[in-house]
Amino acid sequence: MAYEQPLAYALGLEGVALLRAFAGEHGREFTQERIAEIRRLLDDETLGHGVDVDHVDTVEGYGIWAETYDGPNPAFGFDEPMVREVAGSLPPGTALDAACGTGRSAAVLADCGHRVIGVDSSPDMLDHARKRLADADFRVGDLDRLPVEDDAVELLTCALALSHVPDLDPVLREFARVLRPGGHVLITDMHPEQVARTHVPTVRRPDGSGARVRVHQHRTGDYVRAALAAGLVIRRCEEPSLPPPADLPEPTADPGPWEAWPWSLAALVPEATHAANTGVPAVILLHLQLQ
Repeated sequence: MAYEQPLAYALGLEGVALLRAFAGEHGREFTQERIAEIRRLLDDETLGHGVDVDHVDTVEGYGIWAETYDGPNPAFGFDEPMVREVAGSLPPGTALDAACGTGRSAAVLADCGHRVIGVDSSPDMLDHARKRLADADFRVGDLDRLPVEDDAVELLTCALALSHVPDLDPVLREFARVLRPGGHVLITDMHPEQVARTHVPTVRRPDGSGARVRVHQHRTGDYVRAALAAGLVIRRCEEPSLPPPADLPEPTADPGPWEAWPWSLAALVPEATHAANTGVPAVILLHLQLQ
């Protein structure tokens, strides 16, 4: 159980911004403005009311989220070019979309001519995937126990899922097990810096209580070490950032509904948010290959 409070999050952003100012990225005026803003925040009693939030597993969380999962998500735009580039460069074969969700990446693989297997732990997400891609073979399963034979696929994709597993090693070993020699793995995941900022999906349970899907913060080196231990070599590793906003909005006193936290909380302190997040990667992209 976590306790989420708008004031605490806004002060955290201010703190990161001040650390970057202390390191020389901003000057005296910026620092003084941040301290004055902190005093204003502390005087705002409405920001001190928090919410107790439970953490749920992927089956429960994505079961609730399945209906709206395909809504706008800035993270979706990072991986499709890499998936299409690699999938399109390979002869048509068998591709596995691990943690396939509603079939977003599976559809790209099929469009590139591959026979697609999709695996996900959420039956609700798979229902949507089957509607999207009727000819694919979708199966219920976990990432560390894939219901796929040894040496079965030439290409494996896994998007925005590995932060939900506590240990990367057994998952990467499974990826290597189902790959044929020379096979490729394409991984997209929320960057650990975004996980640290609680950029984690929110869901409302049937009783109205709030919850977030449980996540784990894996550093870039954790992915690399797990891949190498599984016999996979690194072909590509990128950590792209979201483009900066064209203009910063005026600060607002409204934290917004809990479902929009922490994204809406950024509007409480837009200058601090911009300073804290500039250059921070949004996702990690990995292209691996089994030797």
